[in-house]
Amino acid sequence: MSTLTGLREAMRRLDAAWSGAGEAGDLSRVQLVAVTDAVGVLQRRLDAVQVEVAARIAYESRPELGAESLAKQQGFRTPATLIAATTGVSTGDAARLVKVGEATAPRADLLGAPLPARYPLVRDALGSGALSAPAAAMIITVLDRCRVTAGPERVSEGERVLVEKAQGLALDDVRKLVVRAEAWLDPDGVEPKEEERRGKRALTLFERDGMVHLNAVLDAETAAPIVTAIRGFVSAAFAARNDAPDPDAPDADRRTVPMIQADALAVFCAHVLGCQTRVPVAGATVIVRMNLSDLESGAGSATVDGMDQPVSVGAVRRMAAGGGIIPCVFGGNSEVLDWGREKRLFTRAQRLALAERDGGCAMCGLPPEMTKAHHVRWWKRDHGPTDLSNGVLLCETCRHRIHDNGWDIHIDHPRYGTGTGGRVWFLPPPHVDPTRTPRLGGRARFDIAA
Repeated sequence: MSTLTGLREAMRRLDAAWSGAGEAGDLSRVQLVAVTDAVGVLQRRLDAVQVEVAARIAYESRPELGAESLAKQQGFRTPATLIAATTGVSTGDAARLVKVGEATAPRADLLGAPLPARYPLVRDALGSGALSAPAAAMIITVLDRCRVTAGPERVSEGERVLVEKAQGLALDDVRKLVVRAEAWLDPDGVEPKEEERRGKRALTLFERDGMVHLNAVLDAETAAPIVTAIRGFVSAAFAARNDAPDPDAPDADRRTVPMIQADALAVFCAHVLGCQTRVPVAGATVIVRMNLSDLESGAGSATVDGMDQPVSVGAVRRMAAGGGIIPCVFGGNSEVLDWGREKRLFTRAQRLALAERDGGCAMCGLPPEMTKAHHVRWWKRDHGPTDLSNGVLLCETCRHRIHDNGWDIHIDHPRYGTGTGGRVWFLPPPHVDPTRTPRLGGRARFDIAA
C-alpha cells in the first residue's frame, strides 16, 4: 500500500467514525473512542507522508546545489526552517522529520545501485501507520548513537525489538523503552555517562518572598533513595486519607501531592536531626534489579524500580554498600513465595517478586511503592490463593477501574515455582473491545530481549 493510499484510507475511517454526529459534543462514548482511534491512525499516516516529503526536501536542498537549493530558492537557510515555516511546527521538530525521512528513505551506492533504507523496519512501521514520526525519531536516534559500538547485527536486532514493542505505546512509554534499549545496545556506555551525570548533580537553596526555594538536579544513583522515600510517604498519606472516617471533616487532609512531597522532605530531615521516631513511607524500599552474571562479570547494567535511567554495575555495588538497598534475588531457600490459602496478605518477599515481574502497577506503570498486591482470583469470593500466580500489583485507581468496569486479568505461569509467575495480561470488557484482545501489562511491555 502506498503512503498516499494509506492516508486516504485513514481519512475514510475518520469520516465513518464521525458519521451521524454534527459536533464533537454530539458523539456517544463509543463514537468518541472510535474517532480518537481514527485520528491516531490518520496522524500516523500523515506522519509517514511528512517524513517522505521532508527527506525529499532535504535532498533537493543539499549543500552541493548551492544557489539551486530548494530551501534557499524559497528564502530559507535550511530545509528544516522551510518545513517549520510551512507546517507551523518548531525547527527542532522539522529537523527530526528530516532525520527520520533520511533514515528511512531508499538509498543508492556510489555506482547508483539501489540500497535498502538504513532502518527498513522503521520505514515499514511508518508506512503501515503502526508508528508515529516522534516515536520513529526516538528509535532512530538511539540506533544511530549505538551503531558503531553495538555493531550492525545488534543494531538490527535492536531495531526489530524497538519497532515491535513501540507499537501501541504512548510517546512517554516509548521514551522509557528507548532508555532501556540503549543500555542493552551499549552496556559499556552506561558507566561513563553515569559518571558524567553524577558530576552534574546539584542542590541549591535560596530565600525569596518569604519562601525557601530548593532546586535539585540528581543522577539516578543519588536520586533513587530520595524518590523512593518521598513516593512512599505520599502513598502512606493517601492511605491514611482513604481510611479517614470522615473525609469531608473540616480537619481532613486536603494537601496536594506537591504539598505532601514538601512535607515529606521536612519530616525526613527532622527525623535525621532527632532520629527517634519511625518515618511513615508505606514500606517503601529501593529495589535494584540485574542479572547475576552481569553482577559477577562487572559488565552490563541494572535498573532501579520507579526510575527509567539504568545504572552501572559499579553504581549497584556502591548503592548496596550504602545500605537500605534490596537486590532483586527471589526464591531462595530462606523465603517462601507461595502461601496458598494459609495467609490472606501477600508477604514482603512476595511483593518483591511481584515488583520484579510487574515493575509497579501492572496496568498504568506507577512505581511499586504506590501499589498494593491484589488477588487476581479474589480471596473471599473466588477462594483464590495467596500465590504469585494469583497476585498482581495495582495502584488504587487501576484496581477500581478493573473491578468496576469489568476488566479481567490473566497471568501466564509456565510452570510452578518459576518465581516471577509469567506475564500479566489485561482483557478489556466487551464494551471496550468486542474481541477482548489481551493487552500486555507489567514490566514485559518494556523488556528488551537479550
